[in-house]
Amino acid sequence: MRQWTQAAIIGMGALGMMYGERIAEKLGAEAVCFVADEERSRRYQQMDFAVNGRNRHFTIRNAKEMKPVDLVIVAVKGTGLSAALDGMAPCVGPETTIISVLNGISSEEIIGERFGREKVICCIAQGMDAVKFGGTLHYSRFGELRIGILAGNESGGEQGRRNLERLQALKDFLDRAEIPYVAEKDIRYRLWGKFMLNVGVNQTCMAYETNYGGALAAGEAYDTMTGAMKEVICLANAEGVALTEKDMEEYLELLKTLSPEGMPSMRQDGLARRLSEVELFSGTVRRLAARHGLKVPVNDRLYERICEMEREYNA
Repeated sequence: MRQWTQAAIIGMGALGMMYGERIAEKLGAEAVCFVADEERSRRYQQMDFAVNGRNRHFTIRNAKEMKPVDLVIVAVKGTGLSAALDGMAPCVGPETTIISVLNGISSEEIIGERFGREKVICCIAQGMDAVKFGGTLHYSRFGELRIGILAGNESGGEQGRRNLERLQALKDFLDRAEIPYVAEKDIRYRLWGKFMLNVGVNQTCMAYETNYGGALAAGEAYDTMTGAMKEVICLANAEGVALTEKDMEEYLELLKTLSPEGMPSMRQDGLARRLSEVELFSGTVRRLAARHGLKVPVNDRLYERICEMEREYNA
């Protein structure tokens, strides 16, 4: 198995910067670069960056100048995925592996349709409390990745062997970069669990203009968060994924380990008056619920409230 030597990160949000800094620190600046279009790469090159109070210099490259790399980490917002696919194309070759740390349950499928499903290893980023404003990133918990191959793709034939080789190469790279991870046997179950958490906490913090502590405090916000999560449990069951309220309780316990003053990405979007990933969360819940004939009133309310907030940005 050939050892990976270079990663490209698409997106300089909180997660992209967090992983880029760790890879550069542990494997060297030449091991990682951020890739963007010409206008954005020029803008990034003129910015100052800091992580947890320390100034950082990152390698930033124009997508047009890129050649295939070993690993592509997709760390854009859901609203930017379509454009990111075009920008990352020069980075992807026959042996390139791709992971996505986007929220939601659909990015791997979208990326796989463009570049080949065999190149994509499912990934979930969880347990971090990274917050980024401008070029400044702060976090107190680095969290971990959950990685795995979708059921049916992990064994059997030449492609199954190659899938396992890709997974092992990814594990080796993460080990050397000291990025914590857990290899999951049932990654689809984990994807839905993280989706359940995000549907609850991300949307609640935005709709109620609060942080993790506010969402966890007894009251309307907490009831909304757990109500939205319970609707995802019913939806997951209809999709053949055995989520339960015990899973919800475990994710709520995970949430309690984060800084109460911390906030998820959608709340950060709201503060910056940026369009959020509401379509990835309640938008997806509503579409799938309609397919199964399920009612999702909490997610309906969250969707309507967040869309109303975003319409007011330009009012």
